Amino acid sequence: MLHWDIISKLGGLLFVNLILSGDNAVVIAMASRRLKGSLRRKAIVWGAAGAVGLRMIFAAVVTFLLSIPFLRAAGGALLCWISWGLVREGEEENDPGDEKSRDEGAGRGVWDAVKIIVLADAVMSLDNVIALVGIAGGNLWLLGVGLLLSIPLVIWGSTLLSALLERLPILVYAGAALLVYVAVEMFFEDEALRGLLAPLAELEWAVGLAAAAVFTAAAWAYSRLRGGAGRTR
Repeated sequence: MLHWDIISKLGGLLFVNLILSGDNAVVIAMASRRLKGSLRRKAIVWGAAGAVGLRMIFAAVVTFLLSIPFLRAAGGALLCWISWGLVREGEEENDPGDEKSRDEGAGRGVWDAVKIIVLADAVMSLDNVIALVGIAGGNLWLLGVGLLLSIPLVIWGSTLLSALLERLPILVYAGAALLVYVAVEMFFEDEALRGLLAPLAELEWAVGLAAAAVFTAAAWAYSRLRGGAGRTR
């Protein structure tokens, strides 16, 4: 019975972690899309491994972290900033008149992508870890094994997404909008802001969609303005 209990918990950890890692896979794909071949694979592998390592650390201190006022709100704001940076990165890469920026971006390479992946995953993983710890029954060793076994699947999903983003760059806006929606959820879940935002709780999804739409429109306008400035040069 103990043997099957461990297997069932491990299976649950793998399944739930993959579901909760969808937005993390988007970040990994967006952050590594500038890289080619082995550099992209290296960024995805190291980024995914670093993100899982952080989740294991969070699992040990998650109760304390979630009790800190404004922590989730600060994380949401940081996630919006990361989303904007990822969109701008793509626009600068596609700017035909900015060879220097492209060269510098290639020079920063793998470790910049890994830092973005780990930072974004740290922001988004707080709530996810609660669910994972619950499924593991507080067994951190079992949680660690479940997270480690999920790495290959997360890497596969991120690799597929990054290839898709390379072929269809317009999807970068969709990925960034998803991250903004997640950021709005973090504002609503913050202990210090929950009372203030309570009147809008039933409209959380609408607020998230509106914020994502405004962000996408602003990013598109920025792209158009930058493209116009590039043509005038």
